[in-house]
Amino acid sequence: MYCPICKTEYREGFTKCADCMVPLVAIRPPETSEPIPEYVDLQEVMTSISLGDIEIGRSILNDNQIPFVVEGEIAIGMPARILVPKGKVAEAMELLKGI
Repeated sequence: MYCPICKTEYREGFTKCADCMVPLVAIRPPETSEPIPEYVDLQEVMTSISLGDIEIGRSILNDNQIPFVVEGEIAIGMPARILVPKGKVAEAMELLKGI
């Protein structure tokens, strides 16, 4: 089990990260995606107060090679947002609709 935020690995039986206080995931979270140039127009495709859900969204977008930016994941108790380039919005929304 792994923390989707800090990527710490836990033994079987643990369900929550002791540091980040978020649910653990079974698959090791991927490294961060490649940076998006500042001049690219971005559009929000997901908002959640659950950092676990944001991490799942991040993983799905990484797996499908869709560039993204996450805003607000540092502020505990505040919603975080995932943004993607405008040309990838429809594809990202389809992939993330189950979260």
